[in-house]
Amino acid sequence: MLTALMRSFFPVILLFLCATGCRQNAPASTSANAAPVQQSAPPQASAPSQLTTEPQGPAWHIDANRTMQYTKEMVALGPRFPGSKGQEKVAAWLRGKLSKDHLEEDAFVADTPVGKLPMRNLVAKFPGSKDGIIVLASHIDTNYHLRNTTFIGANDGASTTGLLLAIADQLRGKKLEGFSVWLAFLDGEEAVEKEWRNENNTYGSRHLAAKWQQDGTIPKIKAFLLADMLGDADLGIFRDSNSTAWLEDLVYMAATRLGYQSHFFENQTGVEDDHLPFARLGVPVADLIDIDYGYNNAYHHTTEDTLDKLSTKSLQISGDVILETIRLLNANADHLPAAPPPAARVPS
Repeated sequence: MLTALMRSFFPVILLFLCATGCRQNAPASTSANAAPVQQSAPPQASAPSQLTTEPQGPAWHIDANRTMQYTKEMVALGPRFPGSKGQEKVAAWLRGKLSKDHLEEDAFVADTPVGKLPMRNLVAKFPGSKDGIIVLASHIDTNYHLRNTTFIGANDGASTTGLLLAIADQLRGKKLEGFSVWLAFLDGEEAVEKEWRNENNTYGSRHLAAKWQQDGTIPKIKAFLLADMLGDADLGIFRDSNSTAWLEDLVYMAATRLGYQSHFFENQTGVEDDHLPFARLGVPVADLIDIDYGYNNAYHHTTEDTLDKLSTKSLQISGDVILETIRLLNANADHLPAAPPPAARVPS
């Protein structure tokens, strides 16, 4: 992921029912892992005319200890950059965890600045009773340019992959009274070079967005929720100005209902991540990311991104808020925007 961090504090004033939400332009950063926010934001889906804050039925909760166990198992598989043995181990591990579910794989070869690299997305599908799909996504890879180090991305990729697996545990075997939920495990998010530039990144999400546009899935997606770096023991999730304002308002509403609002949206930035290929096609998107990892972001994309920096409490908060957001989306099913208009094809 790539960001321009806003370091200054600003009051969080979220108008849950407004069309624009709270959006500010972040100042540019020039660090190795950041670049100026894009001048033109992705198209925003029209805001719902009204929203209810009261979902029906019991709340769902993840098993945070199991989430952490999944994270540890993934880390134990080693680095998982494209073309590595670890990449194949992770695919086999996910197949085992999701063997009782409707799991689809899409292997492809990406053209990158370092040559052709094999990649693979995996999507687990849980059918619902309503027409429409909620997609939850996480990337599964580590950085190719860090392949000769001990970098294992405990927070950056492993924690949110573990989070999705724990959410799958909550969905499995249930009759979902609402939209279908698809869990997308995306390969090739990280830039293959040290610098994030042009299209040397987000290979899996661009490939999947193009595939779903071609097969007619894109208009069925009611919301795309991306989870990234959410295991940070010092959890502070940024509001992303490249995400859909009303959907991030709904996320904050879910966090407030659970009493976790202090962990959300104190700061704002523009994030380039796996949600953008879908945003460009008009899909409502929200990137849930704690991009300030360690003091002055010191652990991000370094060998210090290890298990001891993570917290089961952070995983509990993140997972429960995602599940509560799903409940709010289902409760507002009749007020969500219509299918997005046709858009230019996303390059795979």
